[in-house]
Amino acid sequence: MGQAPRVAVIGAGAAGLATLKALADADVPAVAFEATDTVGGLWVYGADSPAYRTLHLNTSRTRTQFADHPMPAHWPDYPDHTRVAGYLRDYAHRFGLLDAVRLRHTVVAVTRGPDDRWTVRATGPDGTSEVTVAAVVVANGHNRAPRPPEPRPAGDCTAEQIHSHAYRGPDQLADRRVLVVGGGNSAMDIAVDASHTARRTLLSLRRGVWVVPKHLLGRPSDTLNGALARRLPWRLRQRISQALVTAAVGPPTRYGLPAPTHGFLQDHPTLSDALLSRLAHGEIEARPGIAAFHGDRVEFTDGRVDAVDLVVWCTGYRVEVPFLDPALLDAGPDTLPLYRHVFHLDAPGLAFVGLMQSTGAAFPLLEAQARLVAARLAGRYTPPDPAAQRAACRAELRAATARWGHRRPAMRVDFDVYLAQLGRELAAGARRAARDAT
Repeated sequence: MGQAPRVAVIGAGAAGLATLKALADADVPAVAFEATDTVGGLWVYGADSPAYRTLHLNTSRTRTQFADHPMPAHWPDYPDHTRVAGYLRDYAHRFGLLDAVRLRHTVVAVTRGPDDRWTVRATGPDGTSEVTVAAVVVANGHNRAPRPPEPRPAGDCTAEQIHSHAYRGPDQLADRRVLVVGGGNSAMDIAVDASHTARRTLLSLRRGVWVVPKHLLGRPSDTLNGALARRLPWRLRQRISQALVTAAVGPPTRYGLPAPTHGFLQDHPTLSDALLSRLAHGEIEARPGIAAFHGDRVEFTDGRVDAVDLVVWCTGYRVEVPFLDPALLDAGPDTLPLYRHVFHLDAPGLAFVGLMQSTGAAFPLLEAQARLVAARLAGRYTPPDPAAQRAACRAELRAATARWGHRRPAMRVDFDVYLAQLGRELAAGARRAARDAT
């Protein structure tokens, strides 16, 4: 300890903390920059967080926890945001990571010098500061910049409109005619909240999604797919999982939702125990996509028209890395080819932890990515030659596009398959490093 940092980590949420832990384990000194006043990232409930009062994990505790820091066994299967934020703080305390974190420091620029060293400039409570390091790990997450609806529906809307990022709890919905737009987990949570407090709740989905109960056959539902993933290819898993979900709750159309045009496991599933029940009881009314706004009235693509007071756009987030030279980001960070979704192909010393969308939990994948980064920076892992890295990226993109279509295929990973791949990559890279050392 006390050494000048060799690595700058941007962000101290789950991805940044996992990276700091892996670097410390590998004896690589590092410093992290965190824009907020505490560690924990999006799980810290507050003004700039996407967390809302009723937020819980949508992946189960045992599938979400870090391998070297299990969540307490007495916790529920799906802990709330307060527990998860506390878990991340405990992780940072347990492994002595806080001394390496500069809180309230916003990174404004990361520049690469001619010697392949990197200068990181940040603004903080005492003004602007800089560090020059051998490597930079971008771990700033991608759920901070709300994405507006694209394309925006025609007409003028006089109802109040908010993005889910600004949603804090059911009090905002009380006694209002609420329209929730979107098919992800946040949309389902907010629609369920509204169904208990709002005067009327509408849920608009432009395309169908698979809604999965959080428990199947008496177990957290993601543990069943995990067991299958260790034995079966994803196409066979798809048929089995889809049949199981359909047998348990029926097809989405039974509840008035649009039929999914994609098979199960070809998009991130939406998990909710309460949504289907509230639909079945008429407390939430399903609607298709929006055709146009007419003041406080909404016309849907099936011709129905409803009056609303509040529109909650659950349309996701933009991926932003504003401190990097755009030339390093290809067409954008969500299309950037990275070797094993971690290493930049053209900039030595630039790596990303967390720039992915998983079919399951994130924390174990962040932990595995961080260990790969740390091994490389400690000289214990060597990637294959550049041509092989590019070929691997092209092959992965083709496979991802075939499975997930054109909705961010460069970021998509299958949780169990990718976790196993990272383990194999670390072992293969260690062999390459040992061979190069002889």
